[in-house]
Amino acid sequence: MAATTAIVTSGKVRTRPRGGMTKKRPLDWLLLVGVVLGALVVMVPFYLILVNAFKSPIDYATSGPFALPQVIDLSGIQNFWDRVNFPQKVWNSIFISGIVAVLAVLISVLNAFAIGIGRVRGRTWIVLLFLLANLLPQEALLYPLYYMFKSVGLYDNVWSVIIVFTVVQAAFGTYLLASVYGTFPKEVLEAAALDGATRWQILWRVVFPISRPTLSVLLIFFFIWTWNEFLIPLTFLASNANQTVPVAISVLQGDRLMDVTTTAGSALLGVIPTLVFFLIFQRTLTRGITAGAVK
Repeated sequence: MAATTAIVTSGKVRTRPRGGMTKKRPLDWLLLVGVVLGALVVMVPFYLILVNAFKSPIDYATSGPFALPQVIDLSGIQNFWDRVNFPQKVWNSIFISGIVAVLAVLISVLNAFAIGIGRVRGRTWIVLLFLLANLLPQEALLYPLYYMFKSVGLYDNVWSVIIVFTVVQAAFGTYLLASVYGTFPKEVLEAAALDGATRWQILWRVVFPISRPTLSVLLIFFFIWTWNEFLIPLTFLASNANQTVPVAISVLQGDRLMDVTTTAGSALLGVIPTLVFFLIFQRTLTRGITAGAVK
């Protein structure tokens, strides 16, 4: 018999299972079914990629896209690996995404410290401008950025993409951190100032350690967002040696005829690096989110 806890209500004694468990209502079961169905819908593309990446073209033609491979065949993955020089594309994406993530977080911290803690004049309008910068569509930036990078000799250079994404990501990071630093405890800052700490020391010895979980979350998001970007790298990285993983996948599909198994292999290879990165920093991401939720 399950353990129960007595509850006294209006002179009557009721029992319920320990741990606060209550009987599920029909609405709860309906929501659970909806969540399960939604998860299955999301998992279908990943299933198709995983299954078809290990099929041969003949196996795919005879068994269809949903059947399991009869024999493990790596020809699709090998074809894509050889055609695009995949290790080089992975290195380009890691280099660009890593530099952007670090620089964007650094600039966001400096900007947010000046706006949220330094209390500069017109800080509300400054934060609003950073927010509007995030709402500007990328398509509107292509022509002026193309003309600018052509003029300074940065077209078809990875640093052109790094500059653009650093500014874009730092705008979002500044908007977010300025709100966080605006509620920073004044007592802590005043105590540090009374101990003789300069503004620089307050930033790196007081503010930065306390906000480290939030900065870790921003770093991870900036890396993944930059890795998945497509339009700007496609526009400014014309040569094959400078292309990133998403651009290499799309350009190869448009440039040459590829069978479905090679396409699935390219999609699988494109997903694996971000998945590995997420699994490595999953605990850091969880700690950062929970730290921000608990005051």
